[in-house]
Amino acid sequence: MSGTGGETVFAVADASFAYPAQTPCLEGVSFAVARGERLALVGANGSGKSTLLHLLDGLYFPASGSVSYLGQLLSEAALEAAPFGPRFRADVGFLFQNSDAQLFCPTVEDELAFGPLQMGWRQDEVERRIADTLTMLEIGKLRDRAPASLSAGEKKRVALASLLVLAPSVLLLDEPTGGLDPRSQSLLLEILDGLHGRGITLITATHDLTLLPHLADRVLVLSEEHRLVVDGTPENVLADTGVLLAVNLIHAHAHRHGRLVHSHPHQHVVAHEHAHDDEPGHGHDRLGDRKEPER
Repeated sequence: MSGTGGETVFAVADASFAYPAQTPCLEGVSFAVARGERLALVGANGSGKSTLLHLLDGLYFPASGSVSYLGQLLSEAALEAAPFGPRFRADVGFLFQNSDAQLFCPTVEDELAFGPLQMGWRQDEVERRIADTLTMLEIGKLRDRAPASLSAGEKKRVALASLLVLAPSVLLLDEPTGGLDPRSQSLLLEILDGLHGRGITLITATHDLTLLPHLADRVLVLSEEHRLVVDGTPENVLADTGVLLAVNLIHAHAHRHGRLVHSHPHQHVVAHEHAHDDEPGHGHDRLGDRKEPER
């Protein structure tokens, strides 16, 4: 199933994958992604969401089955050959869950320049794209800062900027709001909504069910057996407590009311803890100053 009926960007056919000396973390997964879709991959920790993103990005390759981009099978040989390999790397951007794993240059400007320079762009075009991207994400004031000195929200936007400077048509996002305070989460969701409005295809891995209506128009649910079990709308997925219980995205707590004991489903995820207004580090800047551990 693909949600829009447009051009197929990704086609995943019966793909399975296992890390060396480990049991499979994806089993027989099949789906297609249409141009311009907003797709969310959800499942409990260890269900294979991040691994699936890595397959879509050509960082790993399935042990069986296939992953194709615009009709071209993704393989090491294909990604090393021109023109497909360079085109794919410019077209498809991957936002890692941990921004520190993505940022390695001395300054923010250097981070944004790295990709275009690797692609052989002219210096004047690199400078123009950097200026446009800094303006779009409202991070011009960070241009000369060292990424290591930035807050979690700032790092996330710089990491995203380092992808957008190449003008990708697809973004793969691994837990993009993880470790961000509520203000930074809201800002990032606004940015992603704007990118979708420009026609960029967004594929997001998350286990935070509260974000689904804001991140996706279509949801793929992975089970703890590493299989695709549901392909539907956010509304339908969120309403299906049976499936959510079965895949360990919600669980039931027992409650006592007098002599009566019964249970209600609850989400595992505690949605968006945040500091109160009188706590240090809250409300200083819209990029978010609070640093939280990665999920």
